[in-house]
Amino acid sequence: MHLGLGAFARAHTAVFTENAMLATGSSAWGIVGVTQRSDTVARQLAPQDGLFTVAERGSGAAPLRVVSSIVEAISGRDDPDTVVERIAAPTTQVVTLTVTEKGYRIDPSTGSLNTADPQVQADLAGRPPQTAVGQIARGIQQRARTGAGPLTVVSCDNLPGNGELTGTLVRAFAAALPNTEAEPLLAWLDANVTFPSTMVDRMVPATTEGDLAAVEHELGLRDEAAVVAEPFMQWVIEDKFAAGRPAWEEAGALFSTDVAAWEAAKLRLLNASHSMLAYLGLATGKVTIADSLGENPFRAACRLMLGEDALPTISLPQGLDGKTYCAQILDRFANPALGHTTAKVGSDGSQKIGLRLLTTIRANLDAGREPKWAVLAVAAWMHHVATTPANELNDPLAADLSAALPAERTAAAVIPALLGVRSIFDAGLAANTAFTELLTHWYNIIDTDGLDGLRKEITHG
Repeated sequence: MHLGLGAFARAHTAVFTENAMLATGSSAWGIVGVTQRSDTVARQLAPQDGLFTVAERGSGAAPLRVVSSIVEAISGRDDPDTVVERIAAPTTQVVTLTVTEKGYRIDPSTGSLNTADPQVQADLAGRPPQTAVGQIARGIQQRARTGAGPLTVVSCDNLPGNGELTGTLVRAFAAALPNTEAEPLLAWLDANVTFPSTMVDRMVPATTEGDLAAVEHELGLRDEAAVVAEPFMQWVIEDKFAAGRPAWEEAGALFSTDVAAWEAAKLRLLNASHSMLAYLGLATGKVTIADSLGENPFRAACRLMLGEDALPTISLPQGLDGKTYCAQILDRFANPALGHTTAKVGSDGSQKIGLRLLTTIRANLDAGREPKWAVLAVAAWMHHVATTPANELNDPLAADLSAALPAERTAAAVIPALLGVRSIFDAGLAANTAFTELLTHWYNIIDTDGLDGLRKEITHG
């Protein structure tokens, strides 16, 4: 089972699974994919028997390939009962998920499940579950009743300790049920379900009409479910499975006992620089990440953030050279064939900047260093929030952010207002003078002098 059947899942997990079967000669595995918020992908795949095309773009790209590892596509919104049935089926041994950070329904104040969320409350009350955590918990509950056997739940989202976190959320859902349900479910879950952590990496931009036309020209057939991806693909997995699994290692996946170090490196190097380029680009009219990186001062700022702010605060996993990895990141972002938009990468910033940027900023401040470049990225995010109409801001906290903002949108007004949003900034960081002074410095340059000011300040300081 895979929850969150978007472009990334098709270009990553589905490809790894098919490659594992090709490498071993096994045809025993197939993916039942579930769409979460929209039925679009399920409708696209249904008439194609689950087949779809992966089009690699950039240096070293492979020819078009048609992937066949998805055997069923379900609309979780329209058919939640079937989702639970498939999770509960004895033939299901692994559930993977890519539902984005906000899909986990986390309460930022506790780090656990937001049981006050109306969708979570409805799932707890007994409706056919619509949330990913509710679907997993209800599927496990049904497995426990029917004796369907052990299960492994594998999060593939960009969250630190994503396996442990997913387990915490599922257990919190179970614990919030009436005692007659909660106690047996928690006991069975602890004995039969594991939640390994993972790190995933592949850039998969939203498919455009131009992409579909190009695939049709090459393939000779129209494929509405086609996805575009870079040639690079990586998956690091904690080897903690309760039942069987595909031989993903035969497809190049790395099984590691130190997934947390790989996660930290990706979040605070690759994902952080991705966000930085997105917000600098949004502030200066750059449409794609490649456009943003093509601005030499932005490339320099990104390189400096990686080398001066992030790398000194990270314990890299064995086998990963930091300087080589950072150079590779910038080379990948420069791929113009992907068309990864600054708007898409910059969406849901309230859910991302904490893990990607604020952790690095805190670590530097605690060590007595000035995180000049990471703060630039946060200032650019603040400017994006302050200058985007609330109804156009693509963020789950758009209403809260809009309510926090004053009428005046200067640095002196905006920065303290946004620092007061406790679900993003803790009180200690918000009160740190070095942090607020850097924010003010960069925000003023972005707001007053724009691209020319940023070019001058980044280049000459």
